[in-house]
Amino acid sequence: MSVLRPMGTETEYAVVDATDPRANPVQLSFDVIAGAGDPATDHIRWDYRGEDPVNDARGYRLERASARPEMLTDSPQLQLTNAVAPNGGRIYVDHAHPEYSAPETIDPFEAVLYDHAGDLLMLDAARRASASAGRRIELYRNNVDGKGASWGSHESYQISRSVPFDDLTYLMTLHFVTRQIYCGSGRLGLGERSEGEGFQLSQRADYLHAKVGLQTTFDRPIINTRDESHSTDGFRRLHVIVGDANCMDVPEALKLGTTSMVAWLAEEAVSRGESVRGLLDGIELADPVAAIHTVSHDLTLRAPLPVVSAEAGRDADGAGFDADTDGHDRTSVTAWQIQVRLRSAVYRMAAAAYGTDIKGEPLWPDDPTRRIMTMWGTALEDVARVAHADDDERLTMTGAAGRLEWLLKWQLMEKLRRRRGLTWSDPKLHAMDIAWAALDPKQSIFHAVKANAVTLNDERRLRSASVEPPEHTRAWLRSAVVKRFPGNVVAVSWSSITVRDAHGTLHDIDIADPRGHDAEACAKALESARDVDAFLAALA
Repeated sequence: MSVLRPMGTETEYAVVDATDPRANPVQLSFDVIAGAGDPATDHIRWDYRGEDPVNDARGYRLERASARPEMLTDSPQLQLTNAVAPNGGRIYVDHAHPEYSAPETIDPFEAVLYDHAGDLLMLDAARRASASAGRRIELYRNNVDGKGASWGSHESYQISRSVPFDDLTYLMTLHFVTRQIYCGSGRLGLGERSEGEGFQLSQRADYLHAKVGLQTTFDRPIINTRDESHSTDGFRRLHVIVGDANCMDVPEALKLGTTSMVAWLAEEAVSRGESVRGLLDGIELADPVAAIHTVSHDLTLRAPLPVVSAEAGRDADGAGFDADTDGHDRTSVTAWQIQVRLRSAVYRMAAAAYGTDIKGEPLWPDDPTRRIMTMWGTALEDVARVAHADDDERLTMTGAAGRLEWLLKWQLMEKLRRRRGLTWSDPKLHAMDIAWAALDPKQSIFHAVKANAVTLNDERRLRSASVEPPEHTRAWLRSAVVKRFPGNVVAVSWSSITVRDAHGTLHDIDIADPRGHDAEACAKALESARDVDAFLAALA
């Protein structure tokens, strides 16, 4: 294994009518999804048979009668509008937000490409909806309104079921609490309703209130236990709800790539019979919920996080830190130190699994893994430099700001604040915070400063990814069948495609394996088939 694994993203967008601030966001969402539709495929429904939102990874099921209505996402009446994206993804209404679920990929860099390709699809849909409905519908790639509401930017990773869920929870809790130091997108205001004045690293952190849980829209947990694998029996899907909707490429690639590497660390440890907790000396945060808030609010990047392990005071090299004058305090660590430990643990495991070169660098099995591990190291160096700089110095750190989204956003706000003598609660800064994430380039502050950020994809690649599917997952077949035989496709889901043959008989094409039914496996059969019946015969 490596950083390569089936993964994907789901992005909910804020939606407003610029000419009517009281417009119903649910209706606006319907308008946007209708704008994403295609008359040739509008009849295709989403197949909910494979979804199971009350199945809990901890080994039990929540009674449906006990579930809040918004948890039952497998109920079609709660998802009134769906569109199959031309790239094999899904566009639909999720509560009061239009949402884009990117097609499955196996590479974090490809996942970033297809996630941001969705921005183009959604912007096009909003423009068509505006023209059709006589509105000026605007979409924003953010997670909060600053007044108490939050919406999601979710991630999904396929992980072997051989890893006990408690072990996965242990590692991922440490990772999710602390990764925001390099992948946070930045937010103005402290607290859910911005009741505190200031700037913080993450948009999402203040809205997390539980350690572990099945729910996603209330008492949001750091570790979500929803157990829908959308895959074969040997795998589970780690459904992640703690992340920000990044506008910049590098933080999102790190968010996806480092999480995949921590998953690999857990899988490799189990396969070798090693203790997952032993990889981090058993270090455990005393209060992960308080810690995730602390990390986000701490612009010094050095806030101590209380731990419950006597081994907490040893860094990766065995040296002490956060010690009192006697050198005996072993009660806290910083977010940066936890990230250093996680990366060091991956390095040690990789050296054992793959061997090393003459410089001691693991012989990484593929280029994406090598790139992510290098970027992870660079991100931690950036954070260390920022942590040791004062505000005046931070304003000049253009290199780090090109890779840290929260820092680039802070620099712009801090310069405006100083130039005009503003407080952090000034409405101009709040407007700037919202405008950062506008999808329309004419409205977007991020787009205006995008040249200062490190980019991984150009406009041509993004536009291509908005209409063409990834070639190395089942998303290829989902997209290709819908394009080739739109009139025969009745329903699609992540794990199946239902088609009607010439005699009116329905056939389910099982695509449970995310790595199966890709271009290499299916292109020849599809291209040679004169109709859907011939294609079914070729598949069989």
